Amino acid sequence: MKRLLPALLFLGIFFFLPLARILTLGFDSGFILSPGGTFYPRLVSVLGFTFYQALASTLFTLAFGLPLAFLFARYDFPLKPLLRTLTAIPFMLPTVVVAAGFNALLGPRGWLNLLLAEAGLPALDFVGTFGAIITAHVFYNTTIVIRLVGDAWANLDSRLTDSAQALGANPWQTLWNVTLPLLRPSILAASLLVFLFDFTSYGVVLLLGGVKFATLEVEIYIQTVSFLNLPAAAILSVVQLLCTLGLSVLYSRYVTRVTAQIKPSSLPAARRKPKTLAQKTLIVLLSIFCFTFFAAPLASLPLRSVTRLESTPPRVPSNNDSRIIEDSNLQSPITLDYYRELFLNRRGSVFYVPPIQAAVNSLSYAALTVLLSLILGFPAATALVRSGKFARWIDPLIMLPLGASAVTLGLGFIVTFNQAIPFINWYLNTENWTLLTSPYLIPLAHTTIALPFVIRNLQAALATIPERTREAARVLGANPFQVWLNVDFPIVRRAALSAGALAFTVSLGEFGAASLLARPEYPTLPTAIYRFLSQPGALNYGQAMAMATLLMLLTGLGIFAIERLRPRGSDL
Repeated sequence: MKRLLPALLFLGIFFFLPLARILTLGFDSGFILSPGGTFYPRLVSVLGFTFYQALASTLFTLAFGLPLAFLFARYDFPLKPLLRTLTAIPFMLPTVVVAAGFNALLGPRGWLNLLLAEAGLPALDFVGTFGAIITAHVFYNTTIVIRLVGDAWANLDSRLTDSAQALGANPWQTLWNVTLPLLRPSILAASLLVFLFDFTSYGVVLLLGGVKFATLEVEIYIQTVSFLNLPAAAILSVVQLLCTLGLSVLYSRYVTRVTAQIKPSSLPAARRKPKTLAQKTLIVLLSIFCFTFFAAPLASLPLRSVTRLESTPPRVPSNNDSRIIEDSNLQSPITLDYYRELFLNRRGSVFYVPPIQAAVNSLSYAALTVLLSLILGFPAATALVRSGKFARWIDPLIMLPLGASAVTLGLGFIVTFNQAIPFINWYLNTENWTLLTSPYLIPLAHTTIALPFVIRNLQAALATIPERTREAARVLGANPFQVWLNVDFPIVRRAALSAGALAFTVSLGEFGAASLLARPEYPTLPTAIYRFLSQPGALNYGQAMAMATLLMLLTGLGIFAIERLRPRGSDL
């Protein structure tokens, strides 16, 4: 129990206390929910749109994901591993990277609109539309349908479909009357999970749709940042938490059934190579569409960050840059200027933070998140492995932050930590310092988000260590620290590095809490990208593309480290 205290104390202060403050503020302000209240129509409108966009996104994701699930489950064809990996990459990328990728491809200054302009055709209006939100959600969540439904489909007992065909059923009748009923639990579980992710979507809606498409999460941001209406934001957070809890309960009802379903059957259907012209045509068309849909936005981003395709006015050199900057019409379209600009403060303003400083801030926050997560996670994971029945009660408590919204967490931090702490003010000899003004609040929020992932990773690895190995070390005279250093740590070292890489990646790309908590003088890389995308001008746009490319590269390295360091046989 002692080993659990640090993690429980940390979550108590930085998760349960902010959550309680939000609930208290929300229920205290409940009068605005009355049908006659001024905020009631806005709440109904936002809640309705949140459900509507989540439902529409889920249906489109199923329409796109089910054919791909069938393709991967039943056929072997060239480039199949590449396509399967390509569909999974978006799920692990930060929302600002995905938004920047679609902006680089389909935005006002994106590749497609630049080509349309060259051809004299009208521009495509994509960013700031409902279609952009749906497209990004499908881009993100198709892999869920492929994994859950595809694995279940691949392990269906082939004797059932063979019997239906032997009784005279054609392929469509077999699909409708045999296959789909058997896949119903996995389809429903995938639908609920996709709906849950779309319902709590924040970065995609804000970056690609804009504030006019306000979901619950975006409205929390608007009420907090634009209107400073914390009671209304708290009410929205309470509604969002209740809806998320209900969806999570529904999902948990089916996840066990799906897990049992995807276990290998006694006679699963064998994957086969396409033989008929129709099968080959279907595979080629789906493969081309899949590769284009998933690869084009990711490829457009780095290419756009080194390409100048629009005219820009001459720029005045900075004080520390004596280069003569010519008109862009006379320059090569291939340029590294957008990356050079990340280091410069051309106006010499004391209030301007160069974008590279945002990258330094994000890396610093991520390093602190890794350190805190491992310090708290190791003893907590060890205690959960050894606690037996006690772990059944504590484990769900520690995992609760997984189901919480980062935006709600950020609001909770604002409500909770905007008050002065007497002891710290006495020590600093000041009266105005609050934790809310400290840049360290962001790594604390990121640690709250990453800690459950780290504990789960370490817990699975520690569970593989036989207790008799530790007992042998104790018999030989090792103290508890020596047992951990010489027995536990060498075995879980790869899992610890993988957990650290996971915490690093989560912190690096986190946008929800940072959008509320990041101070102007201490921006993170995602908040800086959002700020530059929101500002006019080709130079700002190019710098946003450059920063998003750097973030994609750093996230990719983190994902690569997680995959390489993951313990063998682990499916975490």
